Amino acid sequence: MTVKQITHFVKKAATLTLTTSILLSQMASADDAITIGYQGMMNPWKAVIAEKQLENATGKEIKWRRFDSGAKVITAMASGDIDIATAGSSPIAAAVNRGLEIELVWILENINEAEALVVRDGSGIVAPQDLKGKKLGVPFVSTTHFHALFALEQFGLNDDDVKLINMQPNAIAAAWERGDIDGAFIWDPVLGRIKESGHVLITSGDLSNWGKATFDGMVIDKTFGEENPEFVTQLIKLIADTDATYRATKDSLTPETPMIQGIAEMTGGNANDVAGVLALYQFPDIASQVSCTWLGCGAEGGAAKALQFTSEFLKEQGKVPSLADDYSVFVNPSFAEAAAKL
Repeated sequence: MTVKQITHFVKKAATLTLTTSILLSQMASADDAITIGYQGMMNPWKAVIAEKQLENATGKEIKWRRFDSGAKVITAMASGDIDIATAGSSPIAAAVNRGLEIELVWILENINEAEALVVRDGSGIVAPQDLKGKKLGVPFVSTTHFHALFALEQFGLNDDDVKLINMQPNAIAAAWERGDIDGAFIWDPVLGRIKESGHVLITSGDLSNWGKATFDGMVIDKTFGEENPEFVTQLIKLIADTDATYRATKDSLTPETPMIQGIAEMTGGNANDVAGVLALYQFPDIASQVSCTWLGCGAEGGAAKALQFTSEFLKEQGKVPSLADDYSVFVNPSFAEAAAKL
């Protein structure tokens, strides 16, 4: 081999080594990235996303993925695409009853008045019994789906009497504008839009007072939580602090407030509407999170009971194949307890 050939070989080997090094680095970076799925509901923690607080606090690469419904984000989690997700109590209950290895680690909000069944003005629906023969849009396996079925049961109706149509929020807004549906059980920002030409028949707050509470929660892949406890704890700490800031300043928030701007940015909503929407929810503080009200007290805790009641109802409706013996095994307060000490 000549000197020229040797030189060429060395250069080629060096180039190959550099390329391999870059590819390995990119693969390592991809492996280190944490993927978090979220939905478009308005809540204080959207400011954590908008301001990159989690990235700054942990130094981790975060891949944020937005989903239209809890059912969709849970499906992504089941396929291994998501490490952490936010979803309503109904899709969470459906997931654990199907064997998905996830844990509920934080209650983002008690839904309260922020989800409602709205019926079109002029539809002839004044009382619940007037729903018979009408078309209602609702995202299936969502908290609103659970409450829609529960409401019909209380009204002496069933899904043979009322045509429930599986629709994602944007599809509900479009169907409402076309006049294709008579009502919808949904959340903001679509809720606010359809209220402009409709009226609220019943809210999730009303139905919760009848014994079937709903919430939006944060769930984690169980293995991910075991391997990354500090990260999960830090995330919860940031959410808890942001919620505390909201509770302390909610009476003075304006559309120009950075928190409000961040929420509007992440949800696609109007900054002028954000404060009003937030007021419909209840955001539990960290003390109540770890108490019997929500994550604490095992099977007697509020979250475990809500999952149990939701699961029982979904089973009655044929939405899940079987029930678990104990729903507290899907609730893990340890990260919130650790965050409370930071």
